[in-house]
Amino acid sequence: MLEERFLIVGLGNPGKKYDDTRHNIGFRVVKALAAKYGITPRPSLIRAKGNFGKGTIRDKMAHLLLPMTFMNESGLAVRKCMDYYKIPLSQLLVITDDVAIPFGSLRLRVKGSCGGHKGLKSVETHLGTSEYTRLRLGVGDREQGELADYVLDRFSQEEQAQLPEMNDRAIHGIELWLESGAEAAMQEVNT
Repeated sequence: MLEERFLIVGLGNPGKKYDDTRHNIGFRVVKALAAKYGITPRPSLIRAKGNFGKGTIRDKMAHLLLPMTFMNESGLAVRKCMDYYKIPLSQLLVITDDVAIPFGSLRLRVKGSCGGHKGLKSVETHLGTSEYTRLRLGVGDREQGELADYVLDRFSQEEQAQLPEMNDRAIHGIELWLESGAEAAMQEVNT
């Protein structure tokens, strides 16, 4: 019997200039998850068009992906990895930022619209569906100015102080999703 495989994707933009920006919070969470479980994502252009690592998390084979395609083309890396490892749609979790929910809030959903998020839109385009699980991390909304400038800006000092706890809650949500499935994880994550 084949081992059950799960794909956990953190959305973000490659490059040091995007580190610690709101748009890269998906990268931040997946990197923290990888560190917790001793998984080292490495460049893998053939399998994934991104930094990729795999290991056991909560007795499940977890594949971790940080697309190196820039946000607008994230779906290409996700599709390539899913095809290569034969990962079913029901075992995909995409982690991303969301300006539509308050800073620090988490929302796990099994399906839904991209809500104008270009990374999620790319995933939907390449998968041909919006019926995949996503964990949205609230980065708050701008008071004024352009959305692109806001999401590509770094967190304030006050927000940075709250990021470790937010990472921990996101990782807990991912672990619940792996152990018990999306419905059970939503009961706890979306409170």
